Amino acid sequence: MKQVSTRVVYSNPWMTVREDQIAHPDGTPGIYGVVEKRDFALVLPRWEDGFWLVEQFRYPIGRRAWEFPQGGWGHSATGTSAELARTELAEETGLRARSLVHLGHLYEAYGYSTQGFDVYLAEDLTEGDTAREQSEQDMVHRRFTDAEIAEALRSGRIVDAPSLAALTLYGLHTG
Repeated sequence: MKQVSTRVVYSNPWMTVREDQIAHPDGTPGIYGVVEKRDFALVLPRWEDGFWLVEQFRYPIGRRAWEFPQGGWGHSATGTSAELARTELAEETGLRARSLVHLGHLYEAYGYSTQGFDVYLAEDLTEGDTAREQSEQDMVHRRFTDAEIAEALRSGRIVDAPSLAALTLYGLHTG
C-alpha cells in the first residue's frame, strides 16, 4: 500500500488520530485510520514463585483488571526504554530491580496503531514506596504465584493483551 494523502482528525498530548488516503498495490483507492502513540515499557517483576502485578480501573473497558506494570514517558519526558521500565516499576509498585533484561519489542495493535512496547524482565527486587500518577491513584499491587496468574488469565481477571504477550516472551526466554 502507498499513502496518497494524510490528515489529522484528532490530536491531544497523548495521541494523534489520522486518516490516510491510500492506494492498494493494484491502484484501487482506500482509506486507513491510524492512531499514533508513543511507545511504552512493560515490566515483568519476577519473584521466586511468580510475578508482581498491578490492578486499576481502565476507563475504555469500564472495569478493573490486573496487568504488569507498564507506561510511557510523560508529555515532555524522555529517556531510554530501560530507564522508562525502571521508572514505571518504581512508580507503580515501589519495586527496584538490580537486574533488568530486555526480552523484546512488540506492537500493541499494529493493525491501526503505531504504538510499540519494550518488555523487560526485572529480578532481584527490593521494595520501596510508590510514586503513582494522579490517574493511578486507585491502583493496587501484589504478588501472584505462577498458578494464580494462570487462573487469573482463565477467569478473565487478566485481559491485557500486552501482558499476555510479555508472558509469552518470558516463556521463550526461560525455555
